Amino acid sequence: MRIDKIEMYRVCNPIKRPYITAFGSQNAFNSIVVKLESDGIAGWGESCPGGGPFFSCYNDKSCFSIAKDFIIPKILHQEFEHPDELTALLEPLRGNEFAKAAFDVALWDIWSRKQGISFKKAIGSTQEKASIGYCFGVMKDFDELITGIDKMISIGYPRIKLKFCPGWECDMLDAVRKVYPDLTIHIDCNSAYTLDDIDMLKSLDKYNLAMIEQPLMHNDLIDHAKLQKMIDTPICLDESICSLQDARQAIEIGACKFINIKYARVGGITNSLKIHDLCGQTGTGCWLGGMGESSLGTTVVANLATLPNVNYPSDISPADKFYVENLGNPVLLTDQPGTYTMRDKPGLDVEPDFAVLAKYKQEEFFA
Repeated sequence: MRIDKIEMYRVCNPIKRPYITAFGSQNAFNSIVVKLESDGIAGWGESCPGGGPFFSCYNDKSCFSIAKDFIIPKILHQEFEHPDELTALLEPLRGNEFAKAAFDVALWDIWSRKQGISFKKAIGSTQEKASIGYCFGVMKDFDELITGIDKMISIGYPRIKLKFCPGWECDMLDAVRKVYPDLTIHIDCNSAYTLDDIDMLKSLDKYNLAMIEQPLMHNDLIDHAKLQKMIDTPICLDESICSLQDARQAIEIGACKFINIKYARVGGITNSLKIHDLCGQTGTGCWLGGMGESSLGTTVVANLATLPNVNYPSDISPADKFYVENLGNPVLLTDQPGTYTMRDKPGLDVEPDFAVLAKYKQEEFFA
């Protein structure tokens, strides 16, 4: 597979209502979208780093710049036998996983299209369905949250994730557990705490949570290992896992019992598969998370969520949750709430809605 042409877009896509987490409030999701072409066959990839250095040190502008100046010159006219070769090719470029991920996905898309196989089959999954949960950010008040949870569980979502941050903490959990004492719930702290908060963190054991996601610093492993020894609730690492090495070290020192794999944060499909396999080999729980991608990216997440070692309902936002206009086409739809069924056409079987892309693109680059 020789990469003949490349297109790249920086996109800022508005959402229906502010999404509030420990990082703050946002009104849009910022991404880079990549098209690779080989022998007239196109592959598409999306990576959604956000509009500022909050979830990670990267954003859409930095990813666009690094990709234009360093990644595209390495890939254009390059020959690939298999998409996993891209990871090694880009190894000399330190970090910048979000920028790398968009190209990695597009290359997997081309390769699976050329093979005439679905993306699901290309990554080695035999399952047809992905189990998904529902995530709630910080709401106006507890009543609004309870109403939302009631709606989601009544239509079939198997678990609920709650954003958890100063000002939206144990009182919120008290209100939820009063109404839903046995519901499968976990919380996502988005790095909002330190070990100075140990008394509060210990108190979370009484809520019978499935896990506490990323309670401490975004790049920390050591303090998470200390915390896991002091609490009974499993810790799930998210922001701390940017590579296979991070995952291996976290597991070795007991920093977590679950890993939330985000394909963009770890550099793409190839690294996601390696981390998934490691979790299976070590008995570590794993599931897939999203970054606010359009259906172009959520289709990737949904396919990864069908892999055999995924043992917890993943975070894959329904098409109508965030966006005023979804960039991906066709839109990823649930056949029933709480479940996605994978499409079986070659490749990802999704590309941008070009009218939406034209409306919300901020920059473009062609090579």
